Amino acid sequence: MPKSILLDPRIKRCVAAVRELPPRDAEYAPLPESLHPMLKRALAENGIARLYSHQAEAFECVTAGENIAVVTPTASGKTLCYNLPVVDSILKDPSSRAIYLFPTKALSQDQVAQIHAITQPFNMGIKTYTYDGDTPVSARKAIRSAGHIVVTNPDMLHTGILPHHTKWLRLFQNLKYVVVDELHTYRGVFGSHVGNVLRRLKRIAAFYGSHPQFICCSATIANPLELAERLTSETVRLVDRNGAPSGKKTFIIYNPPIVNRDLGIRKSCLLEAKNLAANLISEDIQTIVFARSRLAVEVLVTYLKDAAMKGPVDDGRVRGYRGGYLPAERRAIERGLRDGSVTCVVATDALELGVDIGRMEAAIMAGYPGSVASSWQQAGRAGRRSGESLAVMVMSSAPVDQFIAQNPSYFFGKPPEHGHLNPDNLYILLSHLKCAAFEIPFEDGDSFGTVPPAAVADALDYLADQKILHRSGNKWFWMDDSFPAEEISLRSASSDNFVVVDTTEAPASPRLIGEVDRFSAPMLIHEGAIYIHEGQQYHVDRLDFNEQKAYVTKVNVDYYTDANLAVSVRVIRENDANDDATGEAGDDLDGERPVPAKSLGEVVVTAVATMYKKIKFYTHENVGSGRIHVPEEQMQTAAYWFVAPPDLTEGLSKEEVQSALLGISNAVANIAPLHLMCSPRDIGVVSEVRSPHTRLPTVYLYDSYPGGIGLAEKAYEIHRLILAASLDLISGCPCADGCPSCVGPTVEVGSEGKKLSIRVLQGLLEVGGESRDGI
Repeated sequence: MPKSILLDPRIKRCVAAVRELPPRDAEYAPLPESLHPMLKRALAENGIARLYSHQAEAFECVTAGENIAVVTPTASGKTLCYNLPVVDSILKDPSSRAIYLFPTKALSQDQVAQIHAITQPFNMGIKTYTYDGDTPVSARKAIRSAGHIVVTNPDMLHTGILPHHTKWLRLFQNLKYVVVDELHTYRGVFGSHVGNVLRRLKRIAAFYGSHPQFICCSATIANPLELAERLTSETVRLVDRNGAPSGKKTFIIYNPPIVNRDLGIRKSCLLEAKNLAANLISEDIQTIVFARSRLAVEVLVTYLKDAAMKGPVDDGRVRGYRGGYLPAERRAIERGLRDGSVTCVVATDALELGVDIGRMEAAIMAGYPGSVASSWQQAGRAGRRSGESLAVMVMSSAPVDQFIAQNPSYFFGKPPEHGHLNPDNLYILLSHLKCAAFEIPFEDGDSFGTVPPAAVADALDYLADQKILHRSGNKWFWMDDSFPAEEISLRSASSDNFVVVDTTEAPASPRLIGEVDRFSAPMLIHEGAIYIHEGQQYHVDRLDFNEQKAYVTKVNVDYYTDANLAVSVRVIRENDANDDATGEAGDDLDGERPVPAKSLGEVVVTAVATMYKKIKFYTHENVGSGRIHVPEEQMQTAAYWFVAPPDLTEGLSKEEVQSALLGISNAVANIAPLHLMCSPRDIGVVSEVRSPHTRLPTVYLYDSYPGGIGLAEKAYEIHRLILAASLDLISGCPCADGCPSCVGPTVEVGSEGKKLSIRVLQGLLEVGGESRDGI
């Protein structure tokens, strides 16, 4: 690790905090006596004469028949926690079968290589195969009949295995283990879907007479046991006493210099991350740079390739890595990282997970990743079990980033957040009940995971009324002519992806270069957008919404585009049991009951991309704009909202109330994800000076997924905590009148926006006479 980084005066001035994490010695345990002799020899040949203490504990629990969740840091040897009991079991009983479930294809490929390293040199006869969308059709029959360990991802399990279970007879009759790696990623909408996929898996296994154990592994998270049990619908044992060693790590929080003190604007975190990464690359230090969006990845790749061309490093040693790249590209980049031919990779959180990416010495995060857990996971991609490593988190001007920069002890002292999922979300549950009925008919008295028989029967009757199922006697049969699994995307609320087609060379024979999910399409590939792929710019000439295709041509321009989204919220149902924890806000429309200070319910969110800005590279100045013409999207979801009582806004003009609400909304939108352990993209925040529903100034926080996934409910529970943290953020910001780091730019909230936001927040926290919540 370069010591010079903390000696450079320009860098040192921007360091908000440094933490030196000392090296840690290992805690060992002997190899279990019951291990198969062939497996003991294989471990010895791989230099493993003993286990880390958590590996030995995991083996003991699994062999005792328990479901487990192993929670230890990155690079702590979690792979052996499941490979040992699985391989040992197959050696002792060759009919045994296992499914390994990884959230990405990259992890699947990586893990197969690790299993082969143990089993193949010793001719153990254990057949391990990857089964995903890249598996050749010619190989699939052999895998179904002969595979001892089937390595796949939730998407392929959902669409390619469970609906065709009759072809997997040997697997499901003898299924002994289901391994769920990277447990912490199964939260939010993705986790809610996967929880239902596992319910379907267990239902099919039981149909064939098997009842598999679950072996879950996770990076550090606050509620691993709760998450594992909610995901698997099983009782789980926690294994979290880490016995692995670790090298010394230096973790730096870096706050870019202020370029306009009055406006509170700091130098771009992308430019600062670029400068830090370029210095490391020039010293031939293998580096990973994490960016928070696809667009940020491509902007950084462009910057770093330009920097590499001016220095000693070939620009081909700088690569991007994000969703939307084609499989062959991703595999080539992974190989380059392992063999050292790639010096720097700029990635979204797709590489946050445990893919083997070589001996990274440095990790740079361009902006706060969105949660404490993700921050440490990304930092852990640099450095393995020995040697020093560096992690730098470069803060943006966003409010949450500046909150952490000003309160580094909050970040370093805060435990990882909770992971939330809601497999009983009605929108998601109904989708998977359809899939389950397609796979095996339901009978009276059947439950579905933790959903009791009566609730299952009600849902099935509803589907029968919709002519999707047919009830005959005490059974429900699938009768629709569709294939339900193909209609459900586990990763988003929509199964529709838009493809990006390059027509530069030959319009008559276009080339597919990437894909974009439906909800991102209006923002990223609208007509006139600059779509960037591995540093190459493409102009979007035409977006065909019906065909779900964007037609692009290569260009070389000095700007990129950023779109604006207009959102409105309409309440359709307010929960009757809302707690009025902060007192009454005012009378409702007809004066019959008071309006609660906070409420929870169902809303319809209408969103439409309206315009885009052209942002110049490096200077980030606005050099133009354009209109976007795409259909509006509507979504029914869960929301919580709070109102400003009349006495708090007394004497304020409509414009002043709007300024206060805009400032509060900006702070809440950035603070809430800290406490909900979600991406900022998982929620939306909208304010209304006079809400049609409450007739009062109102701020809405809603789940960005149909039906909601529990985030609004959690925010409702910690309402005062969110308000208190928002007040701390705004009042603690050093700007005079408001800035992008607290309430937003003064051009948006006005010169009084900061003062007004503080006034209203203080009033909201004092309503009811309760003491102010700390954080």
